[in-house]
Amino acid sequence: MTLIVETGSGASDSESYISVADATTRHTAFGNTAWTGSDAVKEAALRRATAHIEQAYRGRFIGTRLTRDQALSWPRYGVSVDGYDVPSTIVPAELANACADLAVRALTETLAPDQTRGVLRKKIGPLETEYDPNSPQAKRFTAIDRMLAPYLTGSGVMVQVVRT
Repeated sequence: MTLIVETGSGASDSESYISVADATTRHTAFGNTAWTGSDAVKEAALRRATAHIEQAYRGRFIGTRLTRDQALSWPRYGVSVDGYDVPSTIVPAELANACADLAVRALTETLAPDQTRGVLRKKIGPLETEYDPNSPQAKRFTAIDRMLAPYLTGSGVMVQVVRT
């Protein structure tokens, strides 16, 4: 099945923010040899990466979707980055690059694994387990968060502020 790439039209059937060819160009430029496999394998990885972006960031993107019926969160209107308006007819390069970077990870790992708590100590007899109360609740991709930060509302990190 051929990958349907969002080009900035707001299509109702888009599956990815970047094509296999463009992702391959990016990974080749960065010397990333982990981007391997047939085009079908790479297309599936791009679909999983796009799905992850949609699940993790959809509610945090600034601006408004171009159309109600578009399959993905981009293109959007009402987006301004560094004082410049982002055209509502494009998918920002940072978003396409984030999709490519996540796709290479999707070749070898689950992008949204089931949650487990970090174990600080485990005693076998009599059984005792101490869990890390500060272990992350979900896997985070810091490079992707930073790449998409200009297009997101808030930081995604909740911090309690107390005035004294």
